[in-house]
Amino acid sequence: MPLVTTKEMFAKAYNGGYAIGAFNVNNMEIVQGITEAAKELEAPLILQVSKGARAYANHTYLIKLVEAAVIETGLPICLHLDHGDSFETCKSCIDGGFTSVMIDASSKPFEENIEITRKVVEYAHDRGVVVEAELGTLAGIEDEVKVSAEDSSYTRPEEVEEFVSRTGCDSLAIAIGTSHGAYKFKPGTKLQLRFDVLEEVSKRLPGFPIVLHGSSSVPQDLVAKINKYGGAMPGAIGVPEDQLRHAASLSVCKINIDSDLRLAMTATIREFFALHPDKFDPREYLKPARAAIKEVVAHKIVNVLGCDHKI
Repeated sequence: MPLVTTKEMFAKAYNGGYAIGAFNVNNMEIVQGITEAAKELEAPLILQVSKGARAYANHTYLIKLVEAAVIETGLPICLHLDHGDSFETCKSCIDGGFTSVMIDASSKPFEENIEITRKVVEYAHDRGVVVEAELGTLAGIEDEVKVSAEDSSYTRPEEVEEFVSRTGCDSLAIAIGTSHGAYKFKPGTKLQLRFDVLEEVSKRLPGFPIVLHGSSSVPQDLVAKINKYGGAMPGAIGVPEDQLRHAASLSVCKINIDSDLRLAMTATIREFFALHPDKFDPREYLKPARAAIKEVVAHKIVNVLGCDHKI
């Protein structure tokens, strides 16, 4: 089975009241952990690559890792560029075999965002590739994305119809209170997503797939493990999973998950070296790290996304 786009995935997800997980990948163990969980749970899958991941692992290596995952699992997998910051970056990924790209011009004025997005859409659609765009800006830090809380802004529902119509984008990332990176807040804080914004956007764009970025939600046991072996993370981290599941039951068809995987991998490796300071074989600590990623992904697929057994 070749790599696929998200068109059929999103149509099924929208009608079925669930979302597809878009998991960021940087190396072989991360790809394996994600795809092993998805295969066992018969879940469709988006593997996404950031500009930083391409700089770290090399475009060709990442492409071949994802192609290997398709061969090994037989899953419908979409390969997606996360937060493409320019037409040139998107073009490079389209030409290089990606089946989906995101152009993120959300920091630009509305008209400039439309102009840049439309240019990417025209190039991508001519080559059978789908495009995700963004309106509104999320706070937080993730690879090339750095937005202060003061500069973040919720998506304005009154703009979405014009934006989608004029750009021709295939899905739209909106800002309703999620945050990039490992979003930390004080113990007891209850983060509330702006479902009023999501519902109004959905009314204005019936049947259109919506995307949530910055949807980390790290379990307390993982926070405790990180802190035990050298971390300093207070309280809960991220978006409450019940809110993400509710969003997935509405018009949200894609939920991005990255920080959870990074933290699971790092916590497991920290624990391994604390318990086995004399070990040095990478296979010995990367194997449990891969298993930890698989566990997190399986949990997300079943309890947050609801996309298990949806192939």
